[in-house]
Amino acid sequence: MGNKDYEYPASMNGESRKTQPVEIPPPQPFFKSLKNTVKETLFPDDPLRQFKNQPPRKKFILGLQYLFPIFEWGPRYTLDFFKSDLIAGITIASLAIPQGISYAKLANLPPILGLYSSFVPPLVYAVMGSSRDLAVGTVAVASLLISSMLGDEVNPIENPTLYLHLAFTATFFSGMFEAALGIFRLGFIVDFLSHATIVGFMGGAATVVILQQLKGILGLDHFTQSTDVISVLRSVFTQTHEWRWESAVLGFCFLFYLLGSRFLSQKRPKLFWISAMAPLMSVILGTIFVYFTHAEKHGVQVIGKLKKGLNPVSIMDLSFGAPYVSTSIKTGIITGVVSLAEGIAVGRSFAMFKNYHIDGNKEMIAFGMMNIVGSCTSCYLTTGPFSRSAVNFNAGCKTAVSNIVMALAVMVTLLVLTPLFHYTPLVVLSSIIISAMLGLIDYNAAIHLWHVDKFDFLVCISAYLGVVFASVEIGLVIAVGLSLLRVLLFVARPRTLVLGNIPDSKIYRNVEQYTNTDTVPGVLILDLGAPIYFANASYLRERISRWIDDEEDKLNSSGETLQYVILDMGAVGNIDTSGISMLEEVKKNLDRRDLKLVLANPGAEVMKKLNKSKFIETIGQEWIFLTVGEAVESCNYMLHSCKPKSAIDGSFSNNV
Repeated sequence: MGNKDYEYPASMNGESRKTQPVEIPPPQPFFKSLKNTVKETLFPDDPLRQFKNQPPRKKFILGLQYLFPIFEWGPRYTLDFFKSDLIAGITIASLAIPQGISYAKLANLPPILGLYSSFVPPLVYAVMGSSRDLAVGTVAVASLLISSMLGDEVNPIENPTLYLHLAFTATFFSGMFEAALGIFRLGFIVDFLSHATIVGFMGGAATVVILQQLKGILGLDHFTQSTDVISVLRSVFTQTHEWRWESAVLGFCFLFYLLGSRFLSQKRPKLFWISAMAPLMSVILGTIFVYFTHAEKHGVQVIGKLKKGLNPVSIMDLSFGAPYVSTSIKTGIITGVVSLAEGIAVGRSFAMFKNYHIDGNKEMIAFGMMNIVGSCTSCYLTTGPFSRSAVNFNAGCKTAVSNIVMALAVMVTLLVLTPLFHYTPLVVLSSIIISAMLGLIDYNAAIHLWHVDKFDFLVCISAYLGVVFASVEIGLVIAVGLSLLRVLLFVARPRTLVLGNIPDSKIYRNVEQYTNTDTVPGVLILDLGAPIYFANASYLRERISRWIDDEEDKLNSSGETLQYVILDMGAVGNIDTSGISMLEEVKKNLDRRDLKLVLANPGAEVMKKLNKSKFIETIGQEWIFLTVGEAVESCNYMLHSCKPKSAIDGSFSNNV
């Protein structure tokens, strides 16, 4: 028995109950609507708000401060700030010098490029960056990506000049890509690298980097260019006759020292400087040891001669010709995305600790400019590494001046101290890299993902296994692919829930979450949990139909009938033409089954489109309510006010 079996009173169309109707928003001109849409999409933080109602001179100053934040905080800089930044800058310089040399070797680039990359880019970031705590420099993961992707096209040993030029070119394209994302406000693209993706990718890359360092630890001359674990282990164990025990003993001694200093600093945070100084101390001790024992003659490989002087100009070394330009572009974009994700995440983390805000798009522009300038001054890709930024934070930095102090310390090293690195053993650099990479394997985060969200854990493990057993690029593609798949699943398969009434209230909530809720006799209340688009319209139509079938089966078994289906549209922020067609089909289906469709809490955008499509005329304005509570009250009123037609017809016959 459905609605056709009932006779409704004349006052059913909302006349008996005074409720606030759901209003249709006034129409807006097309260009104004387009402007609002673009603003909400690309400018959610409204960066131009500060320029409103300002005189031209003030606008110029604000624009200068926006592009170059140093002009905003510079006038307020004090001597106390400088003392803190001086200590922090010298501290991170002690870490940047050995790490820079180590990561350049990891990228199969000349070691001196690691120092070049710790000189110019930090100066650019200090002027344009908005983070007070980020310490700029090279990172292991980007170095590994450059080595892997460029190494597939050009052998760095057979053709080192071309390989070097391609590294500069890839850095240039990376900077252009990063700056473009910031200028055009497209930073949300980087958000597709989810937290789970980054944890798995970083952990896998760290594992690969550690395995690659077996070459330096064991003193091997020949090693595979592949990054997967199978190739690396095969290369290691097929050369057991070339293992050098002297190098291995030295490497494990320094690795034990580095890990021990880190453990001590973690147990006693005030002694953070011990861990920060450990890499430089390892380089100094290792160099002295090799110099006095002549260990280089007994299988311990050394850096060799490093050229003195500041960064030479490399703008003429950029290679834009075929056939390698596509490789440079691909390498630049991938390394740019990864370095952006790491740098912005690190900057936001430390900004949260100190309760200030950094602008992600401004950071992208700053990263892009420092890599563009860096590519023209013999630098390769730089970002904000976590280890260096953590040391900067713990050392008490106040502003980006700590980056300037670090750059000046590196400048002094380039001008005066580079000959002292001649006898630095490569095994010490390998130990420094291994020590740093062990901190990137965040197994606690993976365990947390397993407990909280199994799909996120799957993304994390897929990224890790893809990097370790295939390649860095494949691991990244797998992780991003799974993340995009999840986004599509959220859109294409939104949650639909049955709502019930919480006793002694007008609140309606999920019956599975609140088990004490009461169902409303004759009324099915469904909550649609997402915007309705072409991607989910068919699914929602089928899911609504299934909910109705289930509810009718349950009511029929108890002798009751379903009369009304209320759709709670509160979470439906938007709807397209496919979604409107779906609602029309649902209404036709309900009409055939003698059921009435009721809408509750539709938003402005939804109402505007339902009005333009004439769906409001089809369903009737009186069947659209502000809240689920009002919809239920009206349905209850109609259920109790109407009489079955058979009873009315019988009464009429008796009277006749």
